[in-house]
Amino acid sequence: MTVVTKTSGSKNKYQKVERDQAISDQFLSADLEEMERLQEESKKMKYRAAVVWRNVILFIFLHIGAFWGVYHMFTEAKWATVAWTFGLWVFSGVGITAGAHRLWAHRSYKATLPARIILMICQTMAFQNDIIEWARDHRCHHKWTDTDADPHNTRRGFFFAHMGWLLMKKHPQVKENGGKLDLSDLFEDPVCTFQRKYYLPLVALICFLLPTAIPVFLWGESAAVAYTTAAVFRYCWTLHATWCVNSFAHYIGYKPYDRTITSVESVWTTLVAVGEGGHNFHHTFPQDYRASEYSIQYNWTRMLIDTFAALGWVYDRKIVADEVIQRQIEKHGGLKSHEH
Repeated sequence: MTVVTKTSGSKNKYQKVERDQAISDQFLSADLEEMERLQEESKKMKYRAAVVWRNVILFIFLHIGAFWGVYHMFTEAKWATVAWTFGLWVFSGVGITAGAHRLWAHRSYKATLPARIILMICQTMAFQNDIIEWARDHRCHHKWTDTDADPHNTRRGFFFAHMGWLLMKKHPQVKENGGKLDLSDLFEDPVCTFQRKYYLPLVALICFLLPTAIPVFLWGESAAVAYTTAAVFRYCWTLHATWCVNSFAHYIGYKPYDRTITSVESVWTTLVAVGEGGHNFHHTFPQDYRASEYSIQYNWTRMLIDTFAALGWVYDRKIVADEVIQRQIEKHGGLKSHEH
């Protein structure tokens, strides 16, 4: 289903195209037979979920700090700090949506080095694991949706799909099957490997230090207010915005493209996750760089990608033809509410 651009030149270039297509085939459509096998295997498996208490404690403190940040935003923060916090939410959000998700996980378009560096910086600010790990988990989600090989399997409940999966040890099927995926395309990208090598120092600088320091030095904000708003609250909010795609966008919404899957169209998720709420569309057409049919005023991620394309930084954007989408709607769409 992915459009593969014919390349001229050496045999190695053709082999790379074939390799890239093989990698894309891993996650562009769910492996239904494998999913059935995994579900049967899970029924026989003696598995007991184990809580990662370190993560539980860290998230408790994070949310306490985020609530403190909300208090500061309404009582002490300067307007410039509020605007800065909002801007960093969008900035870090597109690092996930345009970068980790649509570019690196799905390869739905190609980007030059400047665009990849910018998106890596944005994705680092979001602090949701490095690009390679994020993309691996997302490829698992698409290939084995709603099985125990899906990191945020919705069959384990709304809270688990939203954030509980990060508070528990990974299911053995996630580890086993995730290890089978070919991630060579990611490890061959120097932007990804650089970020992975220096991930924690980069996070400390880009996610926490700079968002705090800039308000302090440029417009005289107090360090405590800047830290709790632009760093802690913004980080926590961005996490929940991303998690809404795993939870709300699999439970509450519409299914115009494929009524047989759990993913839905969630307008609210589109707003908070800067364009990612067209999830029924996305799971039906995961190779489409737009990830939905929402217009650009809702799909800010598409607007950014198109802007980069106008600058010559993005190319080979993949789109599913309108007639294919319409045929899919007529044959398989229909449910207006989610039935989990």
